[in-house]
Amino acid sequence: MRVAVIGGGPSGLVTLKYLLNSHLFLGTDPVEAMLFESEDSVGGVFAHRVYEDAELVSSKQLTTFSDFRPNPEDPDFLSAERYRAYLNDYCTHFKLWEHINLSTTVIKVRRGLKGGHVVTFKRNSSSQTEDYHCDAVAICSGLHVEPNIPRIEGIERVPVVFHSSKFKKYEQLGVGKTILILGSGETAMDIGYMAMQVPAKRVLMSHRDGFFCAPKRVPDPVIFPILGNKPDPTRLNVPVDSSSASLFDTAYVHHRLRDHMLLWHYYDRFIKWTLWLVGGSKYGMGQFIGQLPDEKYHAILFNKSSKAIPYLSAPYISQSYSSPLLQRIRSSIIQVPLPTPPADKVIDLAPWPSRIDSSGTVHFTKTARPEYHRLKNQTVSPDVVIYATGYTQSFPFLSSSSSSSSGKYPAGPEKVDTRSIFDSADPSVAFIGFVRPSFGAIPPLSELQAQLWVARLLAPHLLPDSKLDARDEGHYRLKRDGSARIQYGVDHESYAYQLALDMGAAVGFLEVVRMGWGYKGRVKGGWWKLVLVWALGANFNTKFRLRGPWVWDSDSGSDSNQRGGGGAKEVMVGELWETVSRRGGFFGHVTLSGLPMMVFGLLSLVCWILEPVFKLVEQVIFILGSLRIKT
Repeated sequence: MRVAVIGGGPSGLVTLKYLLNSHLFLGTDPVEAMLFESEDSVGGVFAHRVYEDAELVSSKQLTTFSDFRPNPEDPDFLSAERYRAYLNDYCTHFKLWEHINLSTTVIKVRRGLKGGHVVTFKRNSSSQTEDYHCDAVAICSGLHVEPNIPRIEGIERVPVVFHSSKFKKYEQLGVGKTILILGSGETAMDIGYMAMQVPAKRVLMSHRDGFFCAPKRVPDPVIFPILGNKPDPTRLNVPVDSSSASLFDTAYVHHRLRDHMLLWHYYDRFIKWTLWLVGGSKYGMGQFIGQLPDEKYHAILFNKSSKAIPYLSAPYISQSYSSPLLQRIRSSIIQVPLPTPPADKVIDLAPWPSRIDSSGTVHFTKTARPEYHRLKNQTVSPDVVIYATGYTQSFPFLSSSSSSSSGKYPAGPEKVDTRSIFDSADPSVAFIGFVRPSFGAIPPLSELQAQLWVARLLAPHLLPDSKLDARDEGHYRLKRDGSARIQYGVDHESYAYQLALDMGAAVGFLEVVRMGWGYKGRVKGGWWKLVLVWALGANFNTKFRLRGPWVWDSDSGSDSNQRGGGGAKEVMVGELWETVSRRGGFFGHVTLSGLPMMVFGLLSLVCWILEPVFKLVEQVIFILGSLRIKT
């Protein structure tokens, strides 16, 4: 089989690797695969759309691929430069380079006359096009390619305007300039913080409907600071994306509870009240302005870049306390240390601009929010406007592939019916890496997507059910309204676990106990650590290499081409054990693990006990409905 992979970011690289290594795991013939990347290096957005001092907002434990782990000396959050080096090392380790065509642009993908697909491409150094005939195509061109630039009347009156994709260095901000940043996502926050260091004359950040700033690390509050207790500067708590317990959150959750909004309600209340308890605000960690509407609790894309938050919140902290006495009492008992910026350093939050008049003055949309009332009588004439407004997705090479309905390609991942990856009627075309986790990372989800697709393409008999149940589609999706730009949001933990179930890679309790009991590795206490990481750890991809079509076991001989020191078990009881052991005391273990497990475990137990009653009621309703139709 021949397969084309379009895109050389993390999604394309991991897809290429699983295609080339598939015969080692699936018992199939070797696959011939070629990757096409338009840029002169691999890495995608991490190589070509990053800026000075950029750092990943997802942890190394979660972001790195299951069988190619980070170096032990790497910090929890890799710099963009270090992650690019990791991806290059990945290509070298798995011998991917000879299958990668750099500086090669895909012009068109069309159906072959006798079946299969034809990829027309052009090397950037040549004017000639070439064709690659293949049996399947993986589209991994990424979410961050085509800048999204909303129209603002009069924007041409601003001296300097550019999209964040063109932002690379501090010097582009100038010195002593008034800077208006459009957007309130992670890139906007990073640029806002950088503008504070230039220094700028004034910095403003416009948003449409709020944001939610979440910490990258689990908060480590000081207990009774009134007694003089201080934070431990040497202690680094575990990253938030590695802190959730999967038992009863995704594993062993009854499907009725899984599909119900109760889980979303719980986590909405839990997160907001926990942040208030340790930081004094339910809007976000250290965030006292820019709150999201309450009705969007099930559609939050968390903002994990927090350096700009103190500068945004500074003018509003004292105003946000409805009961200053209660806040003083709370903060004397428990408080996360929050950074305090210099008094003259402020980022002004602003509503979205409605227009820019002939004098270059911005007119902001009238709202009831406090930031509008703070700015409404001020004159804002920016020298620089930066669109930190994200990206749109398009697939121009697919747009005119065929005039017949049978030969048309899906218009995008939102148009396929199987896990946002492929269409059940034609699994030869896949979209890898086109989901956005609310709290997590795209690369590990791309790895799971690639695993499922390659197994479905080459060895569907190895899957529990080659026709994946459509009833399992909805529970992991964020409930975004139709006007939202991002319609492809998912809950990372739920989506990852669903893909593992689809592959038969989700290990059960008794099975992991047997695996732990039989553990003969080099880590002391590994037999019980394996069970605890399975239960208390997040849904790391390595957890789903214990069983299923992609088992990574040193005893099986299937890991002869992989790094990790003995397979999935060794990674779990070694590196990933630290994500459990590093959690801090009562707050880390009881609040983050024990309480959710107890609540959802009991609720699932009740659902399992009452399942016969549920089914009986459904049957009665069905029969009554049938009788009503007949009459």
